[in-house]
Amino acid sequence: MFSLRLVILIALAAPAASFAQSAPPTVVLPTVIVTAQKEAEDVKAVPASVTAVTAETIAGAGLQVITDAAMFAPNTVFTEFTARKVSNARFRGIGSSPGNPAITTYIDGVPQLNSNSSNVELLDVDQIEFVRGPQSPLFGRNTLGGIVNVTSARPSTARWTGAIVAPFGDFGSKQVRGNISGPLGDKAAISLAAGRQQRDGYTVNRATGNDLDFRDGTFAKAQLMLTPNANWQARVIYSHERNRDGDYALADLGAIRATPFAVSRDFEGFTNRDINATTVNLRGNGERVSIESTTGFVKWTTADETDLDYTPLALATRRNDEKDFQFTQEIRLASPESAPLQLSDAITLKWLGGVDYFRQNYDQLAVNSLNAFVLSPLIPFPVAQTSPEAAIDSSGIGVFGHGTMSFNERVDLTVGVRFDREQSDATLNTFFSPAIAPANPVAADDTFSDVSPQFAFAFRPTTDSTLYASASRGFKAGGFNPAALPGSEAYGEEHAWHVEGGVKSTLAAGRVSASAAIFAIEWDDLQLNVPNPFVPGQFFIANVGGAASRGVEVELTARPLATLDLFGSFGYTHARFSAATQAGGVDVAGKKLPYTPDFTALVGAQWSRAINSAVTIYGRGEVVTYGAFEYDEANTARQDTYRLANFRAGARGKWLFGEAWIRNAFDTMYVPIAIPYQGFAPSGFIGENGRPRTLGVSAGVRF
Repeated sequence: MFSLRLVILIALAAPAASFAQSAPPTVVLPTVIVTAQKEAEDVKAVPASVTAVTAETIAGAGLQVITDAAMFAPNTVFTEFTARKVSNARFRGIGSSPGNPAITTYIDGVPQLNSNSSNVELLDVDQIEFVRGPQSPLFGRNTLGGIVNVTSARPSTARWTGAIVAPFGDFGSKQVRGNISGPLGDKAAISLAAGRQQRDGYTVNRATGNDLDFRDGTFAKAQLMLTPNANWQARVIYSHERNRDGDYALADLGAIRATPFAVSRDFEGFTNRDINATTVNLRGNGERVSIESTTGFVKWTTADETDLDYTPLALATRRNDEKDFQFTQEIRLASPESAPLQLSDAITLKWLGGVDYFRQNYDQLAVNSLNAFVLSPLIPFPVAQTSPEAAIDSSGIGVFGHGTMSFNERVDLTVGVRFDREQSDATLNTFFSPAIAPANPVAADDTFSDVSPQFAFAFRPTTDSTLYASASRGFKAGGFNPAALPGSEAYGEEHAWHVEGGVKSTLAAGRVSASAAIFAIEWDDLQLNVPNPFVPGQFFIANVGGAASRGVEVELTARPLATLDLFGSFGYTHARFSAATQAGGVDVAGKKLPYTPDFTALVGAQWSRAINSAVTIYGRGEVVTYGAFEYDEANTARQDTYRLANFRAGARGKWLFGEAWIRNAFDTMYVPIAIPYQGFAPSGFIGENGRPRTLGVSAGVRF
C-alpha cells in the first residue's frame, strides 16, 4: 500500500519536474546544509528524513515561534495549549509529556531537557531542522522520535547590518522586533536582537466580558563571536524570554465547538514563563581532527493559575509553580571538515565521537483549592490538595561514536553506537490540608542505562541522487512522576526500532529537489500520559505496552523561474497500539495513537518581481491540511480533517519594506487539542479552539 502511494505521489510530482526541465537552466535551488548528524553536511547526503526551514523561509512566511515552522515537515504536529510552556512535538505518531519528551529540541547544540523551554521566539535564527526517526545513536535520551534542531545566525563579519520590523494586526496585536550585527575589528563580531509583543485574547469569558487568553512578552538575544585565527572560533550566546500571558482558554469540548472562542468561568488566571539561557561553543579545525565543545546553561520558571472546573461555579482552582535548571556539556572530535580520512585510493572514512554530560534540577509545587462539598458531600469545608510538592534531580553521561565509510564516492556504509547511563533522585509528596487523608511521601532513586545502535547504507547512482536505507534504535529515559497514583511514581524506559528507506534527488539541472521515504516503527514499554482519576487535569507517565507505525513521506521544491518558488509535502501515518496494551485500565489494542493525523499535506508558492531597480513586489501563500486524529487512547473523541491557508504580499526597496498578511484566511474552526476530563465536562473532554483568522500589516527598515 505504501509503495503504491509513493509511486502515485512521485508521478504527481513529475509534471513540475518536466516543466522545470523545459526551461533554460539559468537558476538553481540553493544547497541546504544541515547539522542533523552533528557535523555540517549537504542534506542530500544524510540517510534520514530531514526538513530544513531556512532563514529565507522564516522571513518569507513570517514565522515567529518554533512551532510555526512545523507545517513544512510532513507527519509533524505540535500538541500545544495557548500557554506557551505547553508545546510537545510529535513525529510519525511518537509523542510524550513535557518532562520526558520523545522529540527533544536542540538550540545551538543545547538540548532542552524539558519542553517548557523549547518553543521560543525566533530571534536571529538561521535554520530549523525537523529530523525524523530515532536519533539516540548520536543524541542519546529522549530522541526516540527525532530532534528539532535550531541554529542561530552567526554575527556578520563583513559589515554592519540590521533590521526593525513592526507587525500590527487585529485582536489588538502589536509588535516590534529588531536586530543589529557587525564586526568588532577583524577577529570579533557581535549581534543583538530584541522584541516586544502584545495582543488581546481570542477567547471571551461570558461570565465577565473579559478576554481570557491574551499575550504579553519580551525577548532578547545577544551573541559574541571570536575568531582568533582561521582554525578557531568561539561563540557565546545569551537569550532571554519573559511571558506574562492570560489564562488557558479551556472549556467543555462540545461547548467550544458549538460556540467557538467563548467560555464561562468565575475565575480568571494567568500563565507566566521566564527563560534564561547561555551557550558557549568552541570549535577548532586541524589537519587531522576537528574538536568542538558546547556548554549550555538553561534556567526557566513558570507560574500559572487557572479555574480547575472551567465552569461559572466557584468549585476549584489550581496554582502551579515549576522551576528547572540544567547544565549540559558535550565534547566532540571528528574528522576535519571536507577532509575525511583516506584509507585507500577508493575508500575514505568520515568519523566523529564524543562524550556529553547533563545535570537537571526540577522542582514543582501545585495546589488545588477545592471548595466545600467538591470532594465529597461529607466534606463541608474547603480543602487544599497539594499534588505535588516535588524535587527531581537527574544526571547522566553518554559516550558515542559514528563512522561513514565511502567507496568510490558512490556507496556509503554508516555504523554508529551510543551508551547512556543516568541517575535520578526524587522527593515527592502529595497531601491534603486539612489532612482528610494520609499524605503520600516518596523518596526514591533509580539508575538507567541504554545502548543505541545505528546502521545505514547509501548508494548514489548519479551525482544528483541518493538511495538510502537505515535501521536505528531509540529510547526515552525512565524516571519519576512528580505526582501519580501511589505505586506509580516511577516509570521505565521506552524503546523503538525504526527502519527507513528513501531517495533524495536533484532534478532539472538543479531547479527541482525531491525526496521520498517509507518508514516502519515498532516500539515497546510504551510511555503514555495516563489521567489521574483523583486529581482533575493531572496526568502521569506509565509504561502500558507497545505500538507500531508505518508511513510514507514526500517533499518537493522547485524553482521554475528565478522569481518563483513552488513547494509541497505529503505525509501518511498508520499508527496503532499493539496487542495487550492498556490505557487507564481499558484495552486499546488496534486503536489509533492520539494526535496522529492520518495524513499531512502542504502546497505553497512564493513569487517576486522587480518593478524597477529600487522596488520589488512579492507574494506568498501556503495551504496545509491535517487529516483526522483522535484525542485519547480509547479513540472516544476526535478532530476531523481541517485545512489552514496563509497569505502575504508586499513591496520592498533598498531600505524600506511593507506587507499585508492573513493567517487562517478562511477562518477554519478546529480544536487541535482536547483532554479527558470526567466530572466537570459534560462531553467528558475539555479543549481549546485553534487560532482564528488573523490579519494585519508589517512595516520596517533593513540596512
